[in-house]
Amino acid sequence: MSTGMPSSDTSSVSRETPRKGGLVLLSVLSLIAFAILLALGTWQVQRLKWKLDLIERVEARGDAAPVAMPGPAAWPDLTDEEWDYRPIEVSGRFLLGEVYYFISLSDPRGDVGGPGYFVYQPFETEDGLVVMVNRGFVPDTRRLPETRPGSEADEGRTTIVGLWRRNEHGNFLTLAPDLGKRIWFVRDAREMAAELGQRGDNVAPFTLDLTASFTPAGGLPQAGETIITFTNNHLQYVVTWYGLAAVLVVVYVVYVRRHLGRSHEDGAAGTD
Repeated sequence: MSTGMPSSDTSSVSRETPRKGGLVLLSVLSLIAFAILLALGTWQVQRLKWKLDLIERVEARGDAAPVAMPGPAAWPDLTDEEWDYRPIEVSGRFLLGEVYYFISLSDPRGDVGGPGYFVYQPFETEDGLVVMVNRGFVPDTRRLPETRPGSEADEGRTTIVGLWRRNEHGNFLTLAPDLGKRIWFVRDAREMAAELGQRGDNVAPFTLDLTASFTPAGGLPQAGETIITFTNNHLQYVVTWYGLAAVLVVVYVVYVRRHLGRSHEDGAAGTD
């Protein structure tokens, strides 16, 4: 005779059905998250290889024979990856005027380091182009030309060799240039040139860093102080993304084991 009360088997099934549904949903979401983490880790592996290859090319590029400076027709297609730190040889003459790029030279190749400035001066090529040239480093107390006698650039026609340097782009934290003192905090070739009256399509959108042999006899500006640095956090990101994927697997396995354990206990209780 029926008592009208649900059997223990029916109660167990009713509890088990939502649990199974929740486990399926969790499994799907976990699989999606695992695939995303693996994809991010693999992408960083590829980026790491690219960055290491780039560093190797740049280190070899600095010792390569200098090439002629590309002209305006080629400027739109120049890429940082292909040209940054490439030695360039160009003939012409220095124009009057200086602007300054603030830098703290912590590991100088020459005798002078610490807080100071890279001195930029416009250089007019024989073809009538203008390129801003980093003549080298001066300490902060000797920024102005009158504090460093004998630091003037060679007058008349000369041939220089410098490393091609890309423009820099600031962000909302970047200080605006101090135009009164002609001090910049990011390297912008055409803005620097414009401050010295050099404007137009003939102004190069890159700069050149003179090599060490162009340091004047007086020692300043101290040329050859190009800072070759690359941010390379890709290995850290690889470990992070793959590590999170591994943690996700562990957490998922622990959860499933506990879930199956509870299901087994409920099943056993339902048979009592």
